[in-house]
Amino acid sequence: MANSSAAAARRHRATGPAPSLTGPASDVHPVPRRVSAPPAALGLLAQARDGLEEATALRTPNERYATAHLAALRTAAAVLAARGRPDPTPRRRARIRSAWEVLPEIAPELAEWSALFAAGAARRARAEAGIRGAAGQRDADDLIRDVAVFIRLVERLLLLQPVVPRPAPGGAASAATAGAVEPRGRSGGGGNRVEGA
Repeated sequence: MANSSAAAARRHRATGPAPSLTGPASDVHPVPRRVSAPPAALGLLAQARDGLEEATALRTPNERYATAHLAALRTAAAVLAARGRPDPTPRRRARIRSAWEVLPEIAPELAEWSALFAAGAARRARAEAGIRGAAGQRDADDLIRDVAVFIRLVERLLLLQPVVPRPAPGGAASAATAGAVEPRGRSGGGGNRVEGA
């Protein structure tokens, strides 16, 4: 019995110390950590949250709809402020494009949200113009719920991003291949296989 515990102790020592945050990326799994977004993006997110609160307090459906849609637009602007880069080609820069048109290029994971809010832009314009019946009570309620989810999603996207440790200087594994996951079925095994682990 004493031999088995001694063997276990040797195995434990043979594995080495716990993974280091400064060691190779294959040492640890990516863990979501707070990463600060640019101040402009954080300011736009705060304005979007305030706008959503204001939309819930307003009485008329047109005001509620227009204010909630504006909150969604500010949320999209926060993503563009955090991730967007100026377009280097003068031809594309000359044309003014909607945030809903640019958002899927910058954040493809938000393409469906972009399409949803782009579809409501004309209604928002009618509601802001004061056209009676531009938005009904249910339209405003639905949009407020959608915008609340969108804001939470973008906050998570911008503020909780996985931070993958960089490989130690002179490490054998490159950052591109360390921790790469092979799609199911290609490894010849029964599931996903992690390379470099």
